[in-house]
Amino acid sequence: MIKPLKKAVLPVAGLGTRFLPATKCVPKEMLTVVDRPLIQYAIDEAREAGIEEFCLVSSRGKDSLIDYFDISYELEDTLKARKKTSALKALEATRVIPGTMLSVRQQEPLGLGHAIWCAREFIGNDPFAILLPDDVVQSKKSCIGQLVEVYNKTGGNVLAVTEVPREQTGSYGILDVGKDDGKTVEVKGLVEKPDPKDAPSTLSVIGRYVLTADVLKHLAKLEKGAGGEVQLTDAMAKTIGHVPFHGYRYEGKRFDCGSKIGFLEAQIAFALEREELAPGVREFLTKYK
Repeated sequence: MIKPLKKAVLPVAGLGTRFLPATKCVPKEMLTVVDRPLIQYAIDEAREAGIEEFCLVSSRGKDSLIDYFDISYELEDTLKARKKTSALKALEATRVIPGTMLSVRQQEPLGLGHAIWCAREFIGNDPFAILLPDDVVQSKKSCIGQLVEVYNKTGGNVLAVTEVPREQTGSYGILDVGKDDGKTVEVKGLVEKPDPKDAPSTLSVIGRYVLTADVLKHLAKLEKGAGGEVQLTDAMAKTIGHVPFHGYRYEGKRFDCGSKIGFLEAQIAFALEREELAPGVREFLTKYK
């Protein structure tokens, strides 16, 4: 029997050095695309997929991420007194059901695998999703929701994957592919940031995962891989052959908001989706060539 997937882990402990000086006192995940912070895009995506419990793996100085999803009584009282109904409505998405969000600390920056291991008590023996807030996906259907649909049919591990130029494989986790129906692929192997000449394919993993708790026993060894960090890719690779393992070519466009260019492109793309903003955005874009 396939267990329902109701939990998500969001690694948010990074320093955000590529966005200094802005991230000196503001968590990178609180940077906004139009008028929503990156962390809310990730939480909203997960909620759309039916996920109900959330664990933020954070670090010192990032308490504002939890505060963001709390109730701001003073602000709401002021808005009510001023009859700012549209502003009050905008705050509704920033609330989570009491008791459904917690935070754990990753005291040392030892890699993504270590961050997930820090959430082991939250995960328990349940399947769970991982959403990296740096990756924002613009799609009609929640990206993680697409993976959940595959998981509900196959069980096991399901990764969001996309093709990348061969010269860029050294920046991603790359799949060794088995059966492939054009959408869902069998995962025979995983390699973290391979040299282009050694990459088994050009099918790369992005920051959306559905995993079973089997990965935790491999993460618990805290073995260091590429870059001297505990790599999630290495631990996932060790589950191949023990649980069903698939990649899924998701529908949507991914923006790497961990880079300045990706972040700026996301601003434009999401603004153009907004009926009240699109005409003005198109107009000012004509001024820059």
